[in-house]
Amino acid sequence: MVMTTAQNESKQSTPQLSVLLADDHVRILASAKELLCTRYRVVAAVTDGRSALEAAEKLHPDLVILDITMPELDGISTARELRRSGSNAKILFLTVHEDQANIDAARSCGNGYVLKSRMYSDLRQAIEEALTGRFFVSPHRSEPKR
Repeated sequence: MVMTTAQNESKQSTPQLSVLLADDHVRILASAKELLCTRYRVVAAVTDGRSALEAAEKLHPDLVILDITMPELDGISTARELRRSGSNAKILFLTVHEDQANIDAARSCGNGYVLKSRMYSDLRQAIEEALTGRFFVSPHRSEPKR
């Protein structure tokens, strides 16, 4: 038997978490959407910080996943603006940056930090951690041996 989306949603005991994705790399957006769409409802996928703010204002997502380096407005600034605007959305960063300064900035305005290289292994776990109030950070690559 084939079920429609409405039938699937009616069988769930709780509504799906709504997710807004923002990354200036279209392939990352597509990969993240594919990874998340089986468990969560991806309500928008945008390519810059300003578009993320506009989409968040209209759609009121439960979770916003932001790249740090984006045009128009970087992810940290976008997250800070979301907080200033009163958004209660959980905010995760999905990034290539492994430096402590970015992790510290993310802690000040977000709920988790996932490295793009670990997206498939860490993103769902980071979401679950954020929902329970814990800040998730992907393990970093080990320092080169000297």
